[in-house]
Amino acid sequence: MAIKSQSLTLSLPAGDVSAICMTPEKPVCMMTLAHGAGADMEHSFMVTLATALAEAGIGTLRFNFPFTEQKKKRPDSPAVAQLTIATAIDKALELFPSLPLFVAGKSFGGRMSSQYLSTHHRKDIMGMIFYGFPLHPAGKPSTDRADHLKEVRSPMLFLQGTKDTLATWDLIETVCSSLKKATLVKLEGADHSFKAGKKNDVMPLLVKATKEWTVKIIK
Repeated sequence: MAIKSQSLTLSLPAGDVSAICMTPEKPVCMMTLAHGAGADMEHSFMVTLATALAEAGIGTLRFNFPFTEQKKKRPDSPAVAQLTIATAIDKALELFPSLPLFVAGKSFGGRMSSQYLSTHHRKDIMGMIFYGFPLHPAGKPSTDRADHLKEVRSPMLFLQGTKDTLATWDLIETVCSSLKKATLVKLEGADHSFKAGKKNDVMPLLVKATKEWTVKIIK
């Protein structure tokens, strides 16, 4: 696989943010991959996921949001986060114009991506993948954060753990069942970080589900 550093130029005072493109020899598709609110694109989960996806034939362009690029703890506003995601999408299309493109994100990165797609109905996007949709704050069950998903026109894949405190299973199941273009994959015993005990490695399940779904959508 090829690993190459990239830079995303934002039309903001924040300036550029770093990005990394990881491409298999014969990619089936490409995917923008946005990180969560608690870590940057170099977090072990993000690196492991991108590497495993590349080994399965899925290329990724993962990137930092301005707040992590500037080593700040407070996440960017939705407007800034969504502009960053849009820039990453455009960069991926510029680099790989002939490959199907998916949009994906971990937690905050996924929610900001779907908020962007709920108001920008891009025909150059094949689908949206959530690695743990943050439906509500821990201990405060609610579905308000899912309201915008009704406006997303692309197919959506939700990869959710049954012990995710940011998306209680009954609520995320209800949300997904109300969306015509949503597919929900149940990861038994996994929490929001996709940890399911020392003996259970969830990563192969995430990659398998992602690969099977993307191939189905492309066909």
